[in-house]
Amino acid sequence: MASGFFALLDDIAAIMDDVAVMSKVAAKKTAGILGDDLAVNAEKASGFASSRELPVLWAIGKGSLINKLIILPIAFLLSAFFPFAVIIVLVLGGLYLAYEGAEKMYEFLFHREHDTIHSSIKEFTEEEILTLEKEKIKSAIVTDFILSVEIIIIALGTVIEKPLLSQIVVVSIIAILATVGVYGIVAMIVRMDELGFKLIQQSTKERSISKTVGNILVQALPKVIKSLAVIGTIALLLVAGGIFVHNIEFLHHLFPQWPSIIKEFTFGLLIGFVALGIVNLFKKIVGKK
Repeated sequence: MASGFFALLDDIAAIMDDVAVMSKVAAKKTAGILGDDLAVNAEKASGFASSRELPVLWAIGKGSLINKLIILPIAFLLSAFFPFAVIIVLVLGGLYLAYEGAEKMYEFLFHREHDTIHSSIKEFTEEEILTLEKEKIKSAIVTDFILSVEIIIIALGTVIEKPLLSQIVVVSIIAILATVGVYGIVAMIVRMDELGFKLIQQSTKERSISKTVGNILVQALPKVIKSLAVIGTIALLLVAGGIFVHNIEFLHHLFPQWPSIIKEFTFGLLIGFVALGIVNLFKKIVGKK
């Protein structure tokens, strides 16, 4: 009886070890898309009144959790009854990521002169502010849904050949870490300037460490968000290229002498620009009609 109990404990320990290893692999695979998720949400949660930043972020975070609760069961059902569909969804998602990354690069290279927005000064009513806030939250949750699909499918793709129980545990862990981790870091980022202002106000001397640190935090916030946007764009193309290279046999064996990171970025960028060209052509045709 005792030997059976200890054998069960050994089995549980072995399963937990496997889950830990698989979770680590899945976390590495989803790191790129998490970088873009972080950049997008930091941008979406900034620009509000200081008192509204955390409530807005909380609303987006709850929406993200609901997104994952919707996506997870569907992903596990596909894995159990139609595993090839996971690869199809993965490649389609990679196509979307490549398109989004290429679109961001295209806008940066050719439309930078339009980045500056000239708007007339307007006093918004409280009702208008709340309406704009709700629209921005809704937009952030929709974007999060697309990114959450990719995070979950990429994580599932790393354990697709494992037992269903292991898949559920590993992918659920990644989904929880993605939500808590991303929105926890975003909360710290969007409050950087507030912390900086408090340090400046508390300083009684013209030159002090707290005032210096406060100025750095205030000035760093927009730069951090812009840096995350650049890193996120590169990560999008790398993740997309990695999906194509590892799931499309022809691309997998093409240019074997190339370093993997160069190969993945190149395919992600090229396929992204092809997708961008097709979408823009379709928009022009529809627009003319």
